[in-house]
Amino acid sequence: MDSLHITVDREILGGTPVFAGTRVPIRVLFEHLEAGDSLEVFLQDFPSVSRDLAVRVLEDARIAVAPDAHPA
Repeated sequence: MDSLHITVDREILGGTPVFAGTRVPIRVLFEHLEAGDSLEVFLQDFPSVSRDLAVRVLEDARIAVAPDAHPA
């Protein structure tokens, strides 16, 4: 997935997709959500990720899996 919000660089965590400008893996957001945590809990745990950036990554994921779906 090409995104301004996600960085994939072999020099950063061996190429694990991370939030742009951070070393926080994208998968950690989804792990929090799968565990039942709110976005607010994730943001408290990872203050280097802004709310805007997290929401944009979620929007990117929605578009990737359901391009015709519209946000609520």
